[in-house]
Amino acid sequence: MLNYVTKPIPAQKPKSAFVSRPWGSFDQYAYNEDCTVSLMTVLPGQRLSLQSHTGRAELWIVIDDGAIVQVGTDIKEYQAGDEVWIPVNQQHRLSNNSNKPIRVLEVAFGNWQQEDIQRFEDDYVR
Repeated sequence: MLNYVTKPIPAQKPKSAFVSRPWGSFDQYAYNEDCTVSLMTVLPGQRLSLQSHTGRAELWIVIDDGAIVQVGTDIKEYQAGDEVWIPVNQQHRLSNNSNKPIRVLEVAFGNWQQEDIQRFEDDYVR
């Protein structure tokens, strides 16, 4: 396996900043940092492969209730607003057992590239 670590990868979830404004508030998860932000949508009854990454750690922010997340051997159902930290090289998977799409915002720290994915189980035989 190639070494895809070309940028610093935090060992723990970075602290987020809560910022209050007259109109409400926002949580800032990355501030002038190297990161890649993706919005994942998982269709009803589908799931991602059980995978790990050698070049990135990920922070998942659940947008829709009912996301099933596996990190290592721990499997939990998460609700909107929940956060999940996935350290580099940790096996993980996102599943949707509901009857509606589920969205999760992914903030990846490190070098985001498809080639750093190691798949352990994959419903789509990739």
